[in-house]
Amino acid sequence: MVEPVIQMKGITKTFPGIKANDDIDLTVLRGEIHALLGENGAGKTTLMNILYGLYQQDSGEIFLKGKKVEINNPNDAINLGIGMVHQHFMLIEPFTVTENIILGSEPVKNGMIDIKKAEKQVEALAKKYGLKVEPSAKVKDISVGMQQRVEILKALYKGADILILDEPTAVLTPQEVDELIVIMDNLVEQGKSIVFITHKLKEVMRVSHRVTVIRKGKVIDTLETSQTTPQELAEKMVGRKVLLRVEKKEKQPGRTILKVENLRAVDNRGVPVLKGINLEVKEGEILGIAGVDGNGQTELVETLTGLRRISGGSIRMLGEDINNLNPREVFEKGVAHIPEDRQKRGLILEYSVAENLILGRHYKSPISKGIRINHSSIRETAKNLIKEYDIRTPGEKVMAKTLSGGNQQKVIIAREFSKQPVLIVAAQPTRGLDVGAIEFVHKKLVKMRDEGKGILLISFELDEILSLSDRIAVIYEGEIIGEVDAKKTTEEELGLMMAGHKGGIIGEEKKSVG
Repeated sequence: MVEPVIQMKGITKTFPGIKANDDIDLTVLRGEIHALLGENGAGKTTLMNILYGLYQQDSGEIFLKGKKVEINNPNDAINLGIGMVHQHFMLIEPFTVTENIILGSEPVKNGMIDIKKAEKQVEALAKKYGLKVEPSAKVKDISVGMQQRVEILKALYKGADILILDEPTAVLTPQEVDELIVIMDNLVEQGKSIVFITHKLKEVMRVSHRVTVIRKGKVIDTLETSQTTPQELAEKMVGRKVLLRVEKKEKQPGRTILKVENLRAVDNRGVPVLKGINLEVKEGEILGIAGVDGNGQTELVETLTGLRRISGGSIRMLGEDINNLNPREVFEKGVAHIPEDRQKRGLILEYSVAENLILGRHYKSPISKGIRINHSSIRETAKNLIKEYDIRTPGEKVMAKTLSGGNQQKVIIAREFSKQPVLIVAAQPTRGLDVGAIEFVHKKLVKMRDEGKGILLISFELDEILSLSDRIAVIYEGEIIGEVDAKKTTEEELGLMMAGHKGGIIGEEKKSVG
């Protein structure tokens, strides 16, 4: 019998207007990857924040290796061998990898931090656990995947035997996800225990030994992963049957809404990043853009939505030139934008949910008249959207920063879809959403498509690209190198194209995708 390393018994935590954890029992065994699965706002992160000492439970007990413990703050948790890697990394960007890892536990020589000794310690620790990092690199200059490895090394450096990983794949590319799974396997082989907070069924099935499902603050079940199925887990998560595939009828494309020709742009350092993009989006279709992160997707979205100036080529909406218009002017032309980073580009976190839901039309009737704001109209609009999009919030007046990541995403989607746009530029629209919310967003996108809207979908989730798109264009090093019919292609073909192998309709000459 494998011994439990963590037992949480009867954990209850209440916030104003919501019971986040309701008499929860959770047992984590030595040397296992234990998935904590649930919808956005189900209480997963709250429970782990209690284990890590960021919150204190209202009632209930925590046992570590059979001994009752009190965890009043993160220092208590760290001293007990518990480490947590948060969904939004807590690194100091101007500091080096080593400086971030040793912060608070620095080796000292002659009254000074011994940085050379620290770098050697970091290198040894990284080698032991298969975590590739560059000890002397500044955090601001390294990839997201390496930043996550730095966070894991921070916890291991401080002696963690139990690691809590909160939505660790939410910001990773497919290749980085594969690397993380290898790292997790290495850690448990060396006796570590991992709690893996997620809503991604594929990853639960692939990596975990056991899974506990939480719904609306309560434990629904704990199962051996090998004895369950994605469909069973999805139903336990949301309390109803869930379609794990997208159902849509044949597309009925109409006139061209968006036409991009020879589009060029430079990044913030002045380096060419879009190198002659050609594409079209028609009424009543979804064009998916597939590619490994960092190949120009972000800059493409920014040029289309007025956030980045173009250096050449043209962007036309319904035949009208919209080159280098500002974001409000682009919106006025009928473009909605779901940004890839909801906190930096999608929300004003210090504003209320209601205020965020009316951004972009705050200067229009009935929300405002001249310089006067109609607060009752704002509240009515917000309440209707909260209900229609199932945004889990105590009310429309709470600040957006208090919502879970998935519910923050729902606020953005509700706001953008309710504008009734002509074109939707959707960048990572389901990032951070649970299976039920993903199903909801997918149905909304298909509904918009069937109503004649044009949709440009940018996603790193190949499953999402393949199931939603009518056509798929592959971007590589700032160029569209091929286009395929979504019904006739495979993950393998797309994977080759994403690695730079040309395919689809693009041959020797550059053709306009459309």
